[in-house]
Amino acid sequence: MKFSAAGGWFGGDWYQNVRAGAKYGFQAVEQLGWSHLDLAKAKATLDETGVTSTCIIIQSRENPDYNKQMAWTHGMVWEDTRQIFIESFKESLAAAKIMGVPNICATVGNLRDDVSSEEQFDICVGTLKELAKIAEAEGIMIVLEPLNILVNHMGYYLVTTEQAVAMIKAVDSPNCKILFDIYHQQISEGNVIRNIQNNIDLIGHFHIGDNPGRNEPGTGEINYANVFKAIRDKGYDRYLAFECGRTVPVPELMVNMHNLIDPFDVK
Repeated sequence: MKFSAAGGWFGGDWYQNVRAGAKYGFQAVEQLGWSHLDLAKAKATLDETGVTSTCIIIQSRENPDYNKQMAWTHGMVWEDTRQIFIESFKESLAAAKIMGVPNICATVGNLRDDVSSEEQFDICVGTLKELAKIAEAEGIMIVLEPLNILVNHMGYYLVTTEQAVAMIKAVDSPNCKILFDIYHQQISEGNVIRNIQNNIDLIGHFHIGDNPGRNEPGTGEINYANVFKAIRDKGYDRYLAFECGRTVPVPELMVNMHNLIDPFDVK
């Protein structure tokens, strides 16, 4: 188990946040957007600090209009975005390879009301299969994210663990797995530990945040000590990334997080 700091904790630009993460002892920092970066400068910053950038999202710098087509208000559930996703994934993959990023996050967009849910499922699977072919050839992981529709992403298509598992199984690629966001799944369905334990082989990445408030563990209702123990006990060895706010200054936050994490012999 390896932990990645939330870039937003540090309040700087992308490069400053990487340096701050290193200062506070993190081996990794997660900041999903990449299209604004000077990739050579980003690589140099990561190399100099020894920090890993753990995940980026599918974006296009060459065709900014593509980003609107891939957003939640449209997205992968529409068949007219397939080629857009393929081209943007190739761009994102090139950026990930420069920076040494192991994961690329995919989202699917909002539920359509003009075709059945089953048809939308099949459209997403078709697009993900095309992306997975590229990912397999290049040795990178696509991580598909379910989101909650009760608080943050009203109307989003992919909500439950069951739906995400079905989609990943339909894609049937070792390089396409679930991004299990503990905050989102607690809101959507609860049953977090059992869903993680039952599907750990299909999970490629975790996001961490407490509920309510989406701040650091220990500020809400989720028993993160038990969640982390369950993940460790299943042998998970990829990254868990904090994607949350903070309620205390960073030095105090670091003490609190070390107290929570250290009993499980993780980094």
